[in-house]
Amino acid sequence: MVLLFMAAALALNLTPGPDMLYVTARSVSDGRAAGVLSAFGIAAGTLVHITALALGLAALLAAVPLAYDVVRIAGAVYLVVIGLQLILRPRTAGDIEKLPRSRLRLIFAQAVVTNVLNPKVALFFLAFLPQFVDPAAGAPVPQIVFLGLAFNIQGTLVNVAVALLASRTTHWLRANERRVSLLQRLTGALFVALGARLALGGNR
Repeated sequence: MVLLFMAAALALNLTPGPDMLYVTARSVSDGRAAGVLSAFGIAAGTLVHITALALGLAALLAAVPLAYDVVRIAGAVYLVVIGLQLILRPRTAGDIEKLPRSRLRLIFAQAVVTNVLNPKVALFFLAFLPQFVDPAAGAPVPQIVFLGLAFNIQGTLVNVAVALLASRTTHWLRANERRVSLLQRLTGALFVALGARLALGGNR
């Protein structure tokens, strides 16, 4: 059962979604460290969803449309705001190379918030994880937590690999001020698009 779960989880983790696109965007616009931190920020946000599922909060989101919509719209607005900031105030290549620790902490926090405010992730876990719970193996909550952690570790490894690949392939672009400005605006447009997708109820 665990092997089947990990195979299904790998297929899902390799499918591009908002989390992977967010990591890619951060890697392209802010560099490798920002991309990797975003991957770990998303992992931290996923831990919140796993905890919520274990406590039954994901079921609440599924049962109360208003609660779901509030969280979804909040997440969409947050992404749009980040995107507009990048479009209107793009950073220079020098800024990116000298990102202070506080800025990297902010990027990590933004990744956490972006993931937590995506109720599709909570509903995904609610629909996916229980399918692999074995009633004969004991209480369901420990199994859900175990499966969720396994899924999260695997997804984090995939996102870190995406961050490293994206930052490496766009390194030459960040050597030019004009290219950096263009990348920042393209990244901002991507965040706005992700926000619109979330607002319209797009998939994880």
